[in-house]
Amino acid sequence: MAFDEYDDYEQSERVQKWLHENGLSIVVGIAIGLVGIFGWQQWRNHQARNESEAAQLYQQVQIALASGKPDSAARFTEQLMKDHAGSPYAVFAVSDRARQQVQSSQLDKAEASLEWARSHAGNPALKSLTELRIAQVELARGNATAALSTLDSIPASIFAGLVQELRGDVLVKLGRSDDARKAYQAALSSLSEDAPQRGVLQMKLDDLAVAGKQGA
Repeated sequence: MAFDEYDDYEQSERVQKWLHENGLSIVVGIAIGLVGIFGWQQWRNHQARNESEAAQLYQQVQIALASGKPDSAARFTEQLMKDHAGSPYAVFAVSDRARQQVQSSQLDKAEASLEWARSHAGNPALKSLTELRIAQVELARGNATAALSTLDSIPASIFAGLVQELRGDVLVKLGRSDDARKAYQAALSSLSEDAPQRGVLQMKLDDLAVAGKQGA
């Protein structure tokens, strides 16, 4: 029993000595940890507020476009680009602007808008979708080679059907009918049996077959 009491006393003395020697570092460590937790929570709250503000601005863009007020939509889009460039809502707004520019035959401006969207798209799927739209604009501008290069940069697993269909369109433009047929067939195989796009793809394949017979 005496030995047990002595051991307890010795352990207590050692603990007190260790705390005396290391107490300050422990307190500092705890303080740093608390500051880190508090800072992380503050950062998360800040991010949430920013994303909420970006969402509200994008909603204003949509309302302005639906109301036929392109100048207001442009103003809200510029604000998103300036204050919330890292938000996907800014990418959405700029992509919407690019669509409006395409409809107005402002293809050079549309491509510039989409390049901005691509450089600010943090999500891989969103970036790939933006690249798909860039390729569409490049093809519309008559730059099929650039469109094909852009399509090559999109991962094969993302938007496979859309990418392969557009690749087929580009290859047709380049006069590469056999490669275009393979791309259309790859797009067709990626779709479900009831997908509405199957009919369009089958028409494109049929057109290639007819063109091939006429050229024979």
